[in-house]
Amino acid sequence: MSLLTHRPTLRWAVPLAAAVLLAAGGSTVGVIRAAASGGLPERSAARLVVDIQNARLDGLSGTLVQSTDLGLPSLPGEGGSGSSDMSSLVSGPHTLRLWYAGPDHVRLALLGSLGESDIVRNGADLWSWSSSTRTATHRRVPASTQAPRSLAAMSQVTPQQAAEAALHAISPTTRVSTDGTAVVAGRSAYELVLRPRERGTLVGSVRIAIDGRTHVPTRVQVFARGAGKPAFEVGFTSFDPTKPRASVFRFAPPPGTKVTQESGLGGMVAHHSQRPAQRPAQPQVPGHAAGSARMPSSAAARPQVVGKGWTSVVVASLPPAMASRGGSRSGPDSMAGMLQMLPTVHGRWGAGHVLRGTLFSAVLSNDGRVAVGAVPPKALYAALNAS
Repeated sequence: MSLLTHRPTLRWAVPLAAAVLLAAGGSTVGVIRAAASGGLPERSAARLVVDIQNARLDGLSGTLVQSTDLGLPSLPGEGGSGSSDMSSLVSGPHTLRLWYAGPDHVRLALLGSLGESDIVRNGADLWSWSSSTRTATHRRVPASTQAPRSLAAMSQVTPQQAAEAALHAISPTTRVSTDGTAVVAGRSAYELVLRPRERGTLVGSVRIAIDGRTHVPTRVQVFARGAGKPAFEVGFTSFDPTKPRASVFRFAPPPGTKVTQESGLGGMVAHHSQRPAQRPAQPQVPGHAAGSARMPSSAAARPQVVGKGWTSVVVASLPPAMASRGGSRSGPDSMAGMLQMLPTVHGRWGAGHVLRGTLFSAVLSNDGRVAVGAVPPKALYAALNAS
């Protein structure tokens, strides 16, 4: 498993830039070395970045615990702690199981107190399944569709994904250093620390634990500026760096499950209730809700990024239908529905509703624009003025 390989430019630019800057005196990358405790040899920050990118495994499995406290109000209609709904990952603590045997053999299970949701890819088959609603969605991924080359690209909740996002921010706007070692899932790990140089961001630091033997990220913590506990944390509580059995990725919906069959990555072609005598159905890739790919490309303008680095702001226009029914309680409208229930604000950019979180802010304007960034609201207003 090679991290960041689906971004070749970043893959080679990051270790090269880190090495050059370190040799030049450490203006961006700290030269503090990880303490040689827990039987681990010393590693510089630059070396750890290279180790992460070159990490390769035939497979892995384990249990993940994710905890999120972004200072947000409850989302309308969304579950919290103990929910098995994938949308509930935005708040509270959650337990997940992960199996990985290559980019086209991945299974992620969210374990709730009363149910379970799974996302499974087994070759060309992609499944999403919920035990609480007794529903499943199945797609065949076209042969022409290139599979993601890293575990990070397959899931939004693994340490690999969170680490990749953090490493993508390495630039002259980020200080990178080490902070000794830690123990994650009973295994010794290095700790890499990223700190934004810019004062305008809400992010204080990102800490990445890197397994001392496999060099795979096993925990990521994101701290708001000035905070003593992480606003977001995801890490392994058990970690097995061996390839799971092939049977783990074979998925057949239980009897009585309502199955939605979709053609390729697009629209729905049939509904039926799964019968016990049916031959095993074939799995599909996690993550994309049914119908999310059917939105016409002309329905919304291409998102615009205002600024750069940690203080960048994404400004996008909602499709007219979504903007007008912002009160929807599920699907892609949930953020808009929540924002319309929040405090109203106005300025030269117009008027709308603002969400203030510990790590990010969001504004929904009355004209259907959304601005989101890891910055205070005033930076969003400036971005709306500039867009």
